[in-house]
Amino acid sequence: MEQMTRPVFGVSGAEAELIAVGQIQIRYLRDGAGERQTGAFEMIVPPQSNVPPPHSHAHNEEYLYVLEGKMRYSVNAEVKDLNTGESAFTPKGAVHGFSNPFSEPARALVVLSPDIGAQYFRDVAAVLGAGGPPDRAKLVQVMERYGLKPAAPK
Repeated sequence: MEQMTRPVFGVSGAEAELIAVGQIQIRYLRDGAGERQTGAFEMIVPPQSNVPPPHSHAHNEEYLYVLEGKMRYSVNAEVKDLNTGESAFTPKGAVHGFSNPFSEPARALVVLSPDIGAQYFRDVAAVLGAGGPPDRAKLVQVMERYGLKPAAPK
């Protein structure tokens, strides 16, 4: 017998919670972490902003689609500048990272399957907002708690 699932609807961009992670803004559109389902968020990256270090996800695949502006994205050391309308896919376990070395803000849609959830970004924001320089050890602890692993420094 085929199992039926009920549809789950996300929120509109205007209703979604805005999470400031340093200079980056995250607006969660669908938090699928509780059900280990796909999630999606909008991300705004100002020019020259601080971004997370290259990292990998033990449990998640990631798809990024540039809605506005331009972003630099890397997957397993292959780097590409993505323009509006272009995308990148990161398989589970692949080291990836992003930046905006350009002159305009970039806005992207990010889809994670399964989702790590909005709480991850809230936890990172709390470490970054604790005052003083960011505590790298605490950031790594948060990342590892959600299955993310910082890449080894070059």
